[in-house]
Amino acid sequence: MAELRHSSSLGSRASNSPMKRDAVAVAVAVGGAADSSPLIPDSHLTDDDEHDRHSSKERDRHVCSFLNDDPRVSPHNSRISLFFTFLLLLVGLVSVFTIFHKLNAPYLCKKDGIVLHCPHVKESPSLWENPFSSTTSWRPCAERRDGVLSELPHENETNGYIFIHAEGGLNQQRIAICNAVAVAKIMNATLILPVLKQDQIWKDQTKFEDIFDVDHFIDYLKYDVRIVRDIPQWFTDKSELFSSIRRTVKNIPKYAPAQFYIDNVLPRIKEKKIMALKPFVDRLGYDNVPPEINKLRCRVNYHALKFLPDIEQMADSLASRMRNRTGNSNPYMALHLRFEKGMVGLSFCDFVGTREEKVKMAEYRKKEWPRRYKNGSHLWQLALQKRKEGRCPLEPGEVAVILRAMGYPKETQIYVASGQVYGGQNRMAPLRNMFPNLVTKEELATKEELDGFRKHVTSLAALDFLVCLKSDVFVMTHGGNFAKLIIGARRYMGHRLKSIKPDKGLMSKSFGDPYMGWATFVEDVVVTHQTRTGLPEETFPNYDLWENPLTPCMCRA
Repeated sequence: MAELRHSSSLGSRASNSPMKRDAVAVAVAVGGAADSSPLIPDSHLTDDDEHDRHSSKERDRHVCSFLNDDPRVSPHNSRISLFFTFLLLLVGLVSVFTIFHKLNAPYLCKKDGIVLHCPHVKESPSLWENPFSSTTSWRPCAERRDGVLSELPHENETNGYIFIHAEGGLNQQRIAICNAVAVAKIMNATLILPVLKQDQIWKDQTKFEDIFDVDHFIDYLKYDVRIVRDIPQWFTDKSELFSSIRRTVKNIPKYAPAQFYIDNVLPRIKEKKIMALKPFVDRLGYDNVPPEINKLRCRVNYHALKFLPDIEQMADSLASRMRNRTGNSNPYMALHLRFEKGMVGLSFCDFVGTREEKVKMAEYRKKEWPRRYKNGSHLWQLALQKRKEGRCPLEPGEVAVILRAMGYPKETQIYVASGQVYGGQNRMAPLRNMFPNLVTKEELATKEELDGFRKHVTSLAALDFLVCLKSDVFVMTHGGNFAKLIIGARRYMGHRLKSIKPDKGLMSKSFGDPYMGWATFVEDVVVTHQTRTGLPEETFPNYDLWENPLTPCMCRA
């Protein structure tokens, strides 16, 4: 209507003379329009006035033709105008709905049965590696220097022999071996090749030489520690070495300092000449030993301990198959999924499941950990507290949502290193449906290829270890020696390879917030994990050398 009023005023300004303006005013006052008043004959209007008058009326008619139901307006033009108006309104509504949906879509994704549908997140160019500028300030420096003795004193004759059992799984054994070399160096003792002793869970009789290259191990450390393959021939009580109280040191505290060995263990070795140290899990600290001893432990872990050639070759083959599954070279992710029945039970956390599952899990916990279970009345509060503190293993479905929020697309190739997942295929379904290109070593290799490794459970664990180590991105879901050693080794290799360690405490808060939108959740995940991808981190008192070997095992570039 503003345009209409404007057009009318233009028409009125066409009467320039005072006489004409007065005549028009009189006509309006009488009650008629100037152009139709009987008091003003048509002859009084000039041709120019008549032309302006008709032009003004024509403009008014065009401006509001689609608003007025004027029979003089073409029905065809009116329909076109209405169509375009409707189209503009429709596009506007769709745009507003789309923006609103993206901002308020539930972060836990839409669940359709066992399938999770999450909004698509644009793939970032930094999904597969850490920024180059953040990975060039440190370099590994624990390797052997041929012909150069270590800085710590090294005598020609050792003070005696020490013997240990490396217990637990592969990675716990690996840590025990590194510590044994370090303790032998501290006391200037000869190390007898450790025996790999599995606990009741593993039930495996793997020997050191069944999985590690013994010749390389002894040769690489020859300038640091004297190592022999077996108990000396002159010692006749081999079978009683671990059973004899006189030959066993049992009072070593956890994370003992170097001085403890010098003051309490070395005198007994000098007296008896050969001693067994039992138990030997985590019996050497980190920040209470000389820096050179920590560097020696890194030398053992990253350089001296090599798997046998057939294990290395099979792992290389599996990694190559992961990168070429689509016919083209592509990166792959390795996922250490710690959600076995034993881990779920030991965590004493509560997980989504049927009532029958919860009853069976309660019975299992009561049988395996009766002291912690007690009567079970306190477990619900304990489970809530542990989840709030981020001490519960991530479920496969939770891992899937986190990875999607980070931007990893559906096509991502994922290698899963895991035991038998608690809940089986039903528990794995959300992860497998969201990331269908998910495989294990059993799916990558033939039965015949793996049969040669099945006789030693530790060999199969070694394959998982190496394939994870070689991956472009490694993701852990819970703590443990496997994840610590993988992350530490990838850091030692230069920090370029991504090693994602989810912030489970923050994730538990997000998963428990029913009002958080997908966009907010994505932002939280991305921002929180920018510094949790295996980048260089300064060490601190009591830090874990195996997960963060920055100092003294790495030097500034």
